[in-house]
Amino acid sequence: MIRKLIGLLLIVGALLGLKELHRYWEQVKTQQAAKDRQNGGSPALSAPAPTAADGMPALAPGLEASLREAKGQSPAALKLWIEKHRPYVPDPRLASIELDYVVLIGGRNYLEAKKIFNAVKQRTPTNSPVYSRIQQLEKNYP
Repeated sequence: MIRKLIGLLLIVGALLGLKELHRYWEQVKTQQAAKDRQNGGSPALSAPAPTAADGMPALAPGLEASLREAKGQSPAALKLWIEKHRPYVPDPRLASIELDYVVLIGGRNYLEAKKIFNAVKQRTPTNSPVYSRIQQLEKNYP
């Protein structure tokens, strides 16, 4: 009986340790992605210095093409694109892409759209090129 109890405690302890390790790993990945975005990310995928006609940083040609493709497919494809390329897209452009996603899913998944909208709103300064768009969408996601 005691052996079984000790075995059970060891298994529970191992599972809790693995859960904590996983949580730590996710935190490290998030910090690394933020650091990469701040430092410009990978030289091959990071955005070049020129800006697009809308005043936002231009994307690398490969990213621009894949973004157009993802937008043409579905909201789920755009969400996957954002998750995959987030570290390589500078923020005013990233905010604009995320707002595109919010508009696409607003009617289907209001709670997720509101969550993403609020995250974009919190990190966007008032002098950003996307701030006027945030103000337009704000009435839909109070």
